[in-house]
Amino acid sequence: MLNKQLTILFLTLTLILALFYPTALAANLETGAKIFEAQCVGCHAGGGNIVRRGKTLQKKALQRNHVDTIETISALVSNGKNNMSAYKDRLTEGEIQAVSAYVLEQAEKNWKN
Repeated sequence: MLNKQLTILFLTLTLILALFYPTALAANLETGAKIFEAQCVGCHAGGGNIVRRGKTLQKKALQRNHVDTIETISALVSNGKNNMSAYKDRLTEGEIQAVSAYVLEQAEKNWKN
């Protein structure tokens, strides 16, 4: 319950910052990109998945697998699932939110910069 409340609070603050301080959102996405490069790119380069073909980070796959919101991506990053490791012991909640926002943004852009 507390985790869900913290996530909602973080997302609300992120939205407020994005509306009034667009550079804060850019910094969050930059942090997410750095975390992705350090922790995720080994399996998910370019939004792909070298372990399980159908579990990519492409928009259609995220939607099909019901992992297409920051909340659901954050839960997956935190807790892992099947072949994906959990990162809640390696990353802070803020880092998990940042990398989740980055993944969602990249999926929207079809993983093209």
